[in-house]
Amino acid sequence: MKNISILAVTALLATFAITGCTSKPVAKNGNASGLVGGNVEGGANTSGLGANGELNGNGLNGNGGPQDAVRRALLARVVHFDLDSSDIAQSDFAILNAHASYLASNGAAHAVLTGHTDERGTREYNMALGERRAKSVQTYLVTNGARADQIDVVSYGKEKPVNEAHDEAGWAENRRVEIGYDKLDPNK
Repeated sequence: MKNISILAVTALLATFAITGCTSKPVAKNGNASGLVGGNVEGGANTSGLGANGELNGNGLNGNGGPQDAVRRALLARVVHFDLDSSDIAQSDFAILNAHASYLASNGAAHAVLTGHTDERGTREYNMALGERRAKSVQTYLVTNGARADQIDVVSYGKEKPVNEAHDEAGWAENRRVEIGYDKLDPNK
């Protein structure tokens, strides 16, 4: 009876793992915003990110295959959050997995995670919430292969909104973490 229970739990975990791996990545913001300094610089283009932050042709083709899903996930650089939350939405896991894999396979790559909030709340509260959001993304990336020394965390709180509207749609856009890549430092 004990062996059957262990077998059932193992089968259930395997099912969850396979199901999680086959889901399509959902990008809430398909543009490549969030680049620190506007570009990825340096000569380490071994994984598909080129000198201007775009993906190069390193095995990434335009035929709609799995490589295109990775390409789209890497181009997505914004993760959004619910009100007063630093919990990562399941729909953002594919994007973050792509970035974790990129960082893990490129030791010289360096990311800056900038945490943002909407305008509601005090400056101090929003600075702390922006930091919690960025650290939540950092923890996810490190847990999935990136090194902690490849990632810096910055919080801007409510200081840098992308949408100036004073309504829920605008606030939802401003509750975010942007993943930016700065100069590639060969010493990191």
